[in-house]
Amino acid sequence: MAISLQKGQKISLTKDSGAALTKVIMGLGWDAKKTAGGGLMKGFFGGGGASESIDLDASCVMFNEQNKLVDTVWFKQLKSRDGSILHTGDNRTGDGDGDDEQIIVLLEKVPSDVKSLVFTVNSFTNQTFNAVENAYCRLVDGVNNTEIARYTLSSQGSHTAQIMAKVYRHNGEWKMHAIGENGNGRTIDSLLPQIVVHL
Repeated sequence: MAISLQKGQKISLTKDSGAALTKVIMGLGWDAKKTAGGGLMKGFFGGGGASESIDLDASCVMFNEQNKLVDTVWFKQLKSRDGSILHTGDNRTGDGDGDDEQIIVLLEKVPSDVKSLVFTVNSFTNQTFNAVENAYCRLVDGVNNTEIARYTLSSQGSHTAQIMAKVYRHNGEWKMHAIGENGNGRTIDSLLPQIVVHL
């Protein structure tokens, strides 16, 4: 049974059996908020309840023990230089059911000097989260494809980014922290100073 995370909550990524997870998938999903229909011209063109596409981008930022940036996995670099993290590709609309973007993490291959992996989402089209609904991030056991935890991003507002969650090492084991802090910036570069605060 997956855990429904609350903002600020932390969980261990050790299985019930005591074994450590080896491969996790961070899935991100969202929908463009339906706009109210109306107007004669909209009626002619099948309007009413339409939604515009929103290009949200999931990223994973790797930090070392000194909270210095090690690497970034995003739509311009779909694989970390060490090969431990893989982005499955850019979704520019949010259409369809299920995860819109996924980032796969091979925990055993993450270099020992990397302390934390921070997962974020940016509105590349610069629309605010007022235009987004049903946004979530979820962590899946990549070996048996079972959902471990889900964090629903309920906060709409004038922000254009979210610092969603952090997967980090603590006393030799991996943990997950649901951060859920609003941010601003079309790309991960402009969000970095806001991320460091939460390391």
